[in-house]
Amino acid sequence: TQLVMYTTSHCHLCEQAEAMLTSLQKLYNISWEPVEISENEHLIQRYGTRIPVIKRSDNQRELDWPFTENNIISLIKPKHYSNHLAEIKKPA
Repeated sequence: TQLVMYTTSHCHLCEQAEAMLTSLQKLYNISWEPVEISENEHLIQRYGTRIPVIKRSDNQRELDWPFTENNIISLIKPKHYSNHLAEIKKPA
C-alpha cells in the first residue's frame, strides 16, 4: 500500500508517526512518501493544524493525528479485515 505522510520539520509528532510506519512497513508491505507542507500554502491551510496526516494514495482516505499503529492498520486493510479478525478470535 502506497501512503503519503504530510509533515513538517521539527515536528515530534511527525517523528512518532514515521516510527510507527517504519515498524509496520515490512509486515504490511507499505511504503510512504513524506510531503513537506511548509513549502505550499494550500497544504499549510489544509493540513497545518492536523499533521501528521497519513493518506492512502489509491483511495485518498486520510488519518489525522492522534493515531495508533492499529489505526494505521485499519487504514491500509480492507474494511472487512477487522471483522474477519474478530471472527477468528471468537472462542469455539
